Amino acid sequence: MTSPFSGRPAGGAQSLPTPPSGWPIGSYATYEEAQRAVDYLADESFPVQEVTIVGVDLMLVERVTGRLTWGRVLATGAASGAWFGLFVGILLSLFNSTGFQLGPILVALATGVIFFMIFNAFGYAATRGRRDFVSASQLVAGRYDVLCQPRNAEKGRDALAKLAMKAPGQET
Repeated sequence: MTSPFSGRPAGGAQSLPTPPSGWPIGSYATYEEAQRAVDYLADESFPVQEVTIVGVDLMLVERVTGRLTWGRVLATGAASGAWFGLFVGILLSLFNSTGFQLGPILVALATGVIFFMIFNAFGYAATRGRRDFVSASQLVAGRYDVLCQPRNAEKGRDALAKLAMKAPGQET
């Protein structure tokens, strides 16, 4: 049994990373298609605990989402500082001996905005214009293979062949 958070076996035992094992029973262009195939196997009462989805030909894709300007840097710092300051201010106000007050919230909010704007400004200035854009990175695979332990691989291949012959949306 594995922990839902670490993927490690429950009970504290250490598990070293190992390459996937098994025979390929299907290959798909998207993770969604591979997931659909395994879901179909589960619906067909296939022992899915013997199945692994493996992303092959991994790529790091960085999608540029916009231009980074001083205004955006300062606005992002202000927004982050406002959330942090609000959180700290509410905590200070809740544990205040005189009861809930608005003063500590406003002071923490303003302090958070100012400090986070300063920190963001220093960080942006340190890059000296070498990264004037905002982006989001994602790890994707060129294809997704579904592997199965040898004892059930043929049965899995047959089931996925039946799925391939069905029109999309007819799995059930």
